[in-house]
Amino acid sequence: MSDPLADEVRRLRTVEQLSVREIRARTGLGRNRVHDLLRGVPAPERTRRPNAKDDLRAAAVELRAEGRSVNDIARQLGVAKSTAYQWVRHLPLVEEGVGAERRRAHAALMTEARWSAHRRARDAARTAEQVRAAGLVGSLADRDLLLLGAAIYWCEGTKSKPWRRDDRLQFVNSDPGLLALFLRFLEVCGVDRAVPSYRISIHETADLDAALKWWARKLDLPVGRFQRANLKKHRPATLRRNVGDDYRGCLVITVPRSRELYWRIEGMIAELFQTVERGEPSMAVREA
Repeated sequence: MSDPLADEVRRLRTVEQLSVREIRARTGLGRNRVHDLLRGVPAPERTRRPNAKDDLRAAAVELRAEGRSVNDIARQLGVAKSTAYQWVRHLPLVEEGVGAERRRAHAALMTEARWSAHRRARDAARTAEQVRAAGLVGSLADRDLLLLGAAIYWCEGTKSKPWRRDDRLQFVNSDPGLLALFLRFLEVCGVDRAVPSYRISIHETADLDAALKWWARKLDLPVGRFQRANLKKHRPATLRRNVGDDYRGCLVITVPRSRELYWRIEGMIAELFQTVERGEPSMAVREA
């Protein structure tokens, strides 16, 4: 059922070509109400306000078509570079010829000269910081592995919900280092690597057999404990970056009969949280 008021407002707009102000005067409606009723109805040409910069915008487009840069356009038209860019950003500058190639090569050379020293200093600083941080680790005691394993599981593992209890350990990741750390945690808890089941989750276009062999060799896992892989369907419209020989999917580690171990993790995490909330000093502070 149509709204007579809405029909009348649209008629005034499309037939009589009235402005919003004129429609308000005719109907007594508020500004917002009129705009709501006219949503999707184009304004009459006579009510459009001319833009003082329309001529400049057109000139900018013409200059861009001639191969002029944004800086040149802004300088010639007397506008800000950001304004000139907004006007011509849909028209990328395409330079051709020997001169353009020479300019690009010169720009690349200048960029390399400007940033090479900075990159070398940054890389040296990063290496030094990594070496210093690595020296803080030392050997890992069983207690360290227990706390680390509980923490990474709470970040990456499957957890029970108040509305759905599932007290079973299942850890999914693509980082072999993180997976190796979790396996060491299981060993400290008395779970040998032959106990869990393993499943690869990978794109269907990847080499599944090669991925399985790689994971088994990398983490020293028994091939017989691998279950049927989970293959992700190919979507042609999706731009995938995880491609190439180094793409091996994710590894899913499921620990059977792990209810008590899950409870143990819950207890360690709860105590870690409470320790932080109590503000207890760290071991280094206490020893100092």
